[in-house]
Amino acid sequence: MKNRVLIAPLLAFAMMTTPAMTAHAESWDGVNFGDDAGDFANDGECDDLRFTGEGMTETPLLPDDIFRDASDCHTAYLSGTVTLAPMFIRLSGEAEIVWGDDSGDFARDGECDDLRFEGPGLTETPLLTDDIGHDATDCRMAYKKGEISWRMGAIAPLLTAANYA
Repeated sequence: MKNRVLIAPLLAFAMMTTPAMTAHAESWDGVNFGDDAGDFANDGECDDLRFTGEGMTETPLLPDDIFRDASDCHTAYLSGTVTLAPMFIRLSGEAEIVWGDDSGDFARDGECDDLRFEGPGLTETPLLTDDIGHDATDCRMAYKKGEISWRMGAIAPLLTAANYA
């Protein structure tokens, strides 16, 4: 009888706290993992190109999977098999952004072509993963003018319809 008395409060506590624990899977240690809406979510490999490490998939990384493989990437992050890629780390302010270089095909054209940002200073053409960190001058200038900001939300919807008119 004593065991039942002890188990009931523990079971009630577990049931009350479980939703709160799973809610943290979206954001942990300041990293927003997003959701599991990607085509390759829950396959045991992190498919989000914001991460790097041995826990990553070996297949090509797709922009559509950014913020869309939360459970796999969160698990790999906690186990230490992935870390946030340097190009996607931003602590605070302009000085904390890794701008990269100007080696992109569309560098120095007056528009920011880096999908890490959002706003009217961003190009209206489709964003490419190859341009991440390769349009530093345009992006830095647009950021200083207040025309772009660090993207906080999902990127995938903008890759098919980048329109800020």
